[in-house]
Amino acid sequence: MAASHVALSVPVAAAVALLLLVLPRAAESYPWAKCNDTAGDFPARRSSSYLASINLIAATLPGNASASPDLFATAEGVGAPPDQVSALTLCRGDANASTCLACLTQAFLDLPNACAYHKVAAIFYDSCQLSYSNATIAAGDFSTEKIPIYGFRSYANVTMEQARYNRLVAALVNATADYAARNSTRRRYASGEADFNAEFPKVYSWAQCTPDLTPASCRSCLAQIIGRGIGFFENRVGGFVRAVWCSFQYSTTPFLDGPMLVRIQGTSGASPAPAPAPSPAAVVPAVNQTPPAATPTPEGGRKYSVPGLVLIILLPTIAAINVVVGLCFLRRRRPVTEAKRTYANYSTEAEDIENLDSMLIDISILRSATGDFAESNKLGEGGFGAVYKGVLPDGYEIAVKRLSKSSTQGVEELKNELTLVAKLKHKNLVSLVGVCLEQQERLLVYEFVPNRSLDLILFDTEKSEQLDWEKRYKIINGIARGLQYLHEDSQLKVVHRDLKASNILLDANMNPKISDFGLARIFGRDQTQAVTKNVIGTYGYMAPEYQTRGNYSIKSDVFSFGVMVLEIVTGRKNNHSYNSQQSEDLLTMIWEQWVAGTVLEMVDPSMNSFFSESDVMRCIYIGLLCVQGDPGERPVMSSVVLMLGTDTVELHAPAKPTLFARKGGGDESGVASGGMSIVSLEEQS
Repeated sequence: MAASHVALSVPVAAAVALLLLVLPRAAESYPWAKCNDTAGDFPARRSSSYLASINLIAATLPGNASASPDLFATAEGVGAPPDQVSALTLCRGDANASTCLACLTQAFLDLPNACAYHKVAAIFYDSCQLSYSNATIAAGDFSTEKIPIYGFRSYANVTMEQARYNRLVAALVNATADYAARNSTRRRYASGEADFNAEFPKVYSWAQCTPDLTPASCRSCLAQIIGRGIGFFENRVGGFVRAVWCSFQYSTTPFLDGPMLVRIQGTSGASPAPAPAPSPAAVVPAVNQTPPAATPTPEGGRKYSVPGLVLIILLPTIAAINVVVGLCFLRRRRPVTEAKRTYANYSTEAEDIENLDSMLIDISILRSATGDFAESNKLGEGGFGAVYKGVLPDGYEIAVKRLSKSSTQGVEELKNELTLVAKLKHKNLVSLVGVCLEQQERLLVYEFVPNRSLDLILFDTEKSEQLDWEKRYKIINGIARGLQYLHEDSQLKVVHRDLKASNILLDANMNPKISDFGLARIFGRDQTQAVTKNVIGTYGYMAPEYQTRGNYSIKSDVFSFGVMVLEIVTGRKNNHSYNSQQSEDLLTMIWEQWVAGTVLEMVDPSMNSFFSESDVMRCIYIGLLCVQGDPGERPVMSSVVLMLGTDTVELHAPAKPTLFARKGGGDESGVASGGMSIVSLEEQS
């Protein structure tokens, strides 16, 4: 079946939503998903009509794209208003039909989970990409529309002939982009290679546009993302920018199948001297101009001589200079708004220090923002200090954690927060804005989350009415996805160790954000558990193996998640006793009601019975699976996310939760069995 192409005459506003969907590999894990928060959410139900429209497209579009000569297909306005969905699918030009079909089929399974309830979203794999929107998907005018880009640069550096290498990469990428724009017979796709030196004998490149673009639009799109992105890849062995309508990539290791369509024959000697800078009008090369000194290769591609590459080199060189100058200017000024940017993090200590330095905020700014830490601006106080609301001069709202000067534990928490939160980027984790280490103050600056913590709403008899079942289900899903990122998908494998309702913050749309990484620990990829003699946590949320033996792992976080799920469904705290004669806690009560078949009687009455019984039963089921005594029987978080998102996953019967009584009556702090010290980190109000 032929691909159905998108008309370019629709309003540019529809295109702008998807122009925002570009991928940062350094900040996100594979596959690279991007969710647009500005387009609104669809209902948090598996049976929602918007999701049904997505599923309708999923039934046909992968087959349409894989059967198309261009490996490209779109769908427009599928479903009934107002839940119509448009989608765009594209496979990389070197893919075959079976690879394309498998990749796109997986994309339709992954994207609704990766961007739960978002109406506009995109996901990118090595071999394919999928985008969908509640508006018509249309390419904009790339000569006037500015495409936001966020590229990836690999951790390794080229160490020999760096200047020549950068010029060679720029030339290769631009030559490949030029070929892709003209290559209407090969899916607006081009592959390329260039000779370099003994350290890296070859450099490989790829460029591609959606086939519905004209040659001029394709080249304009690629010129923009290359010109604005390649300066950030200086000296790096690889990098890419992915966007909905055009993408490019290069690497010193091969990553494409099939012949190279563009070849650049480099030399081992010096690179050509730079030519005078062109006028601004010459920045984007004319797509109809034949590249200089190009000769066809036996494979049908082009070979570029180094002297003929001067014009091609100029574009990225000038773009890189502009980027460097701009960054230096911003760094020198260091405005307050710079603190709100997301900084990519890399593996070397020097780069970590540079990132930290870029996040430093002057104490005077924070004193002014918080009214000199006025009591009226205090949001709460915990074991490590107080948290204050602040407003920066540009109106951006922040939350400032002021670590206690007398707390020795605060030093360790500071290290953990800086090490972890600055490296972890996910929509369900709280974002670190900056840090201040002046005048004996230790201040961590976060995004302000207006609805504060989950416990303040969930366990309040009046405020809990704000949490209908849709919101609760959305919160459960969001926490699960944040944990999956920490455990399985981020650059680091992180065990939080202090998951509880008071550490789940809620933004203006009731999206959950996991916070407080002071007790978190980084695991090696092959590490399964660790042991500590200093058990620190909160009664009711700690897994039994952690509370009694000091063993912790990702499965101890899963236990805490299960407790929160049951708390969210019932509106009750697990660390309270509800039966004074039997001293039963929440887990025991739910288990007994589950066995008796009356567990729905435990649902929070503040929802006034307005909830999906099947969804509630599934959440209770998952909660009980997560709080099983044997850590090996608890599911991993990716399985939990899958179970929350579909009715087709078969669930095994959970075992009775293993519970350990705490000493100290109704207090939340005390000594656990085994004599280990337990410190409560609950906020003191």
